[in-house]
Amino acid sequence: MTPPGDGTRTTPARRPTIKDIARRAGVSESAVSFALNGRPGVSQGTRDRVRRVAEELGWQPNSAARALSGERSGCIGLVLARPAHTLGVESFFLQLVSGVQEALAARKVALLFQVVEDVDAECAVHRRWWAEKRVDGVLVVDPRTHDPRPELLASLGLPAVVIGAPAPGEDDPQVSTVWADDTAAMASVLVHLYDLGHRRIVHVAGLPGLAHTERRIRCLRTEAARLGLKHTRSVTTDYSDAEGAEATRRILDDPRPPTAIIYDNDVMAVAGASVAAERGIPVPGRLSIVAWDDSPLCRVTHPRLTALVRDTSGFGRLAAKELLDRLDGGPVRSVQAELPHLEPRESTAPPS
Repeated sequence: MTPPGDGTRTTPARRPTIKDIARRAGVSESAVSFALNGRPGVSQGTRDRVRRVAEELGWQPNSAARALSGERSGCIGLVLARPAHTLGVESFFLQLVSGVQEALAARKVALLFQVVEDVDAECAVHRRWWAEKRVDGVLVVDPRTHDPRPELLASLGLPAVVIGAPAPGEDDPQVSTVWADDTAAMASVLVHLYDLGHRRIVHVAGLPGLAHTERRIRCLRTEAARLGLKHTRSVTTDYSDAEGAEATRRILDDPRPPTAIIYDNDVMAVAGASVAAERGIPVPGRLSIVAWDDSPLCRVTHPRLTALVRDTSGFGRLAAKELLDRLDGGPVRSVQAELPHLEPRESTAPPS
């Protein structure tokens, strides 16, 4: 064995070919092709021998060749159109992709993932993947208001599942959806704070233009009106800890600051709690905090943060299984995931 670093270049392993299988099995290349593609023309004994040799050599079908022959690529696509700097700090997508991958791995289907700047760039990726037959279907996240993606994917005939309910009136019967009821979840948070005695509540929301952001803002406004809360509002951010902290500073600088803040993710909630600590504002003594998605961050922060709990990995598994079902000929449908439930912890209490 040559020791590393002596300047000797290692020859890359060569991928086994149909010719290698034919030579090892003692048959013609055409017989190998028939056997591996399940076509008639060879005996069962030859078919078994060829497949055994292919497995021994570690042979795998070429994805480009399969695409040209009309076979599936064995790959599902996921494009994320969000600022790249926000991905490393938010646990939601890591958990979601974990669930997606778990479901796909059970079927030996690969996940092709790409991050782009905006929805136009995402649409371009979908067109390219469709033209190159790179993926059998796609998962779509972050539904927008006036979203062009469902119509595009339907026109391409590319099976898709949208994760998250579309904006009201923008349902596309040609594209499946998997969603959770953000409206009911927001209502449960607001009622929890109202029952504790809070009357000045601010919502630090995520990216404007996302269907779920607009839905949460709209629900907050509706529920606040129903409860007679006149000092309740929403501000939008990019979901990052930096913008969450900056929004918290502006909110706390108000002449009449809120007694409770709802954050649209765990990272912003922890950043907000840090800002409160910097200013000597006790949580929950003078400020109650609620995080939209629960995570280990919420449970290790002191005080532990009240949060909405949902099975995000399960959400990803559900979406991936729905797309696999579409690829197997299943119908287009809308599937509602389990409603997130509020887990009260030490960060919420009656206002002093």
